Amino acid sequence: MHYPFTRKRRLRANQAIRNLSQEHHLTVNDLIWPVFILDGFNRTESIDSMPGVQRMSVDMLLDKLTPLHQQGLNAIALFPVINESYKTDDAAEAWNPEGLVQKAVKSIKAALPELLVVTDVALDPYTSHGQDGIINEAGDVINDVTIKALVMQALSHAKAGADVVAPSDMMDGRVGAIREALEHKKYPTTAIMSYAAKYASVFYGPFRDAVGSAANLGKSNKNTYQMNPANAREAIDEIGMDIDEGADMVMVKPGMPYLDIIKTAKEHFNVPICAYQVSGEYAMLQSAIDHGFLDEQPAIMEALLCFKRAGTDAILTYYADRVVTWLTD
Repeated sequence: MHYPFTRKRRLRANQAIRNLSQEHHLTVNDLIWPVFILDGFNRTESIDSMPGVQRMSVDMLLDKLTPLHQQGLNAIALFPVINESYKTDDAAEAWNPEGLVQKAVKSIKAALPELLVVTDVALDPYTSHGQDGIINEAGDVINDVTIKALVMQALSHAKAGADVVAPSDMMDGRVGAIREALEHKKYPTTAIMSYAAKYASVFYGPFRDAVGSAANLGKSNKNTYQMNPANAREAIDEIGMDIDEGADMVMVKPGMPYLDIIKTAKEHFNVPICAYQVSGEYAMLQSAIDHGFLDEQPAIMEALLCFKRAGTDAILTYYADRVVTWLTD
């Protein structure tokens, strides 16, 4: 290929030919909307570190979901904001059949049965110490004891009607235990979206504020179970192990700082690769938008298209409600 016989600009000459030659596209089918839910009715709360995102009671959420679903939104992911009085060392509220998530799933599926509902399987919203697992007297997270709790939590979500359970805890072996329990209890169609490559990232800060776990966690960290941001090959081991244990799809989290992990995972595995545009990514982008440094729609759409280019099949993004409207206008 030599100039002038090959001129790459020929395929950039006008919008029509640019559309024709575009390699990747973002559609409503790529989006999962993560939402923070509250107990009670007619309740909304703003989140200081995530301007434009609200915690909502389920009735208020349904008011927003119904038109979005009509516009093409296919999936949501639920994250509970639990009253402090329900938080305990053993996180028992996590598998309460009348708990916030379990009731929310029932209400949403009753109102919008075709909407895909993904639930977070992790204990940190329910623990008094803010960790994703059960801890011993030394403060260490006990892997196998935690798995038993996660299994009970996942089963309670499946029984409530969740389409997908998403273990985000990073305990070794939890996917296999959840898959075995789902099969044994006759929930064979409940899918598992494993947070297989979840890094110990500073970009989760606003999320922890949103669900109220930051204060409980205090100065502790999650480095003994979430991945070292310096490691890439380890992510492929983690993803492969979770697929072998029965994960139907896998998650890379955070998103944009880890596009290399997404690309490598897509090249290695033949399952849907999901990514989470996490709270810190949202906060940075939204801050630049709010200060007038970036144009809102082009900046958000470009960021999400980069996920698709890297190989992502589904994107959890707090911008999903806006993007669905933009794509369908």
